[in-house]
Amino acid sequence: MIVERFPDRTIQVEGKDYLYFGGTAYLGLPTNRDFQSTLTQCLLKWGSFYGSSRNSNIKLSVFNRVEDFFAKQIGTEDSVTTSSGTLAGRLILEYLSKSDYVFYHYPKTHPAILHNNSLPLFIDDKLNPSLLNNLEENIVITADSVLALEVKPTSFDFLNDISSKKRITLVVDESHSLGIVGKNGKGIFNTIPNEKLVRKIMISSLGKALGLSGGIIASDKKFIDSIKKEELFISSSCANAAYLEAYLLSQDLIKVQQQKLKENLEFLFKDLNLNSSFTFNKNYPIIYCNDKNFYKDLFNNNIIITNFKYPNYKGLMNRIVITANHTKEDLENLKQVLKIY
Repeated sequence: MIVERFPDRTIQVEGKDYLYFGGTAYLGLPTNRDFQSTLTQCLLKWGSFYGSSRNSNIKLSVFNRVEDFFAKQIGTEDSVTTSSGTLAGRLILEYLSKSDYVFYHYPKTHPAILHNNSLPLFIDDKLNPSLLNNLEENIVITADSVLALEVKPTSFDFLNDISSKKRITLVVDESHSLGIVGKNGKGIFNTIPNEKLVRKIMISSLGKALGLSGGIIASDKKFIDSIKKEELFISSSCANAAYLEAYLLSQDLIKVQQQKLKENLEFLFKDLNLNSSFTFNKNYPIIYCNDKNFYKDLFNNNIIITNFKYPNYKGLMNRIVITANHTKEDLENLKQVLKIY
């Protein structure tokens, strides 16, 4: 479907209006008038885009301010922004590939942090035997904080079972948790124990809940300083300065939107009993359905959800997304369809 404007709680397709429960704008910021007003003022200050390298002789002050702010929010020593979440992931992989690491990946890990030579973390639902032996080696484990087609944070208890001979660097993609999971939406990164780890690295797209153009890497200062010296980082354009400053200036609004989303989830799931074809978490704004007819059935009830083929998954994804902008009437309409499904 090709549309002519950004969809919010409704979407227009071929001249007809539908309720829209798709996308990834969980906090509803891209269409929020207050956020747009703030962003407009920031665009007037910083322009539409500054396409220079971060290592140029002219440096914009907003980057240091927002990166210090993100580091404090996430709970790391330092952070650095990038032009996209995917670039953040590729930067990490390229840097770590220069050392003698063996890479492992959690099932369904996002392609942005999936190394070409990565080994499966689990084989037949058990830890890869190579992680249990006494061979001393440096390893990297990549995982998403919330996997696609999942609605609960990934458990990192498996770290306790890995051999103490392994020096572990953990890379976590928080794209679908930053802004909406954890205390004040700071994600799960800081809740993952450090005892078994040599280093923790967080990457994330900023284009999901936060509605920003760009990505972020957060870790210890030594690691972030090393990333800033990478050729790929130096030769890449920076994140959008206007969006970053708009984020700094919108913290009170973000808290309001987080509360609205929480209230919407409470309203939707009250007295709603879903059958086994649904995957959901009452505290997370996504519902998945594995029924192949589900998308068409909702469409026939004037509701459009996310539906596409996701990498490494069988069939099409049916994903309902609840945002802070949905009204109680919107949610009631959705609830009534789900109740009879």
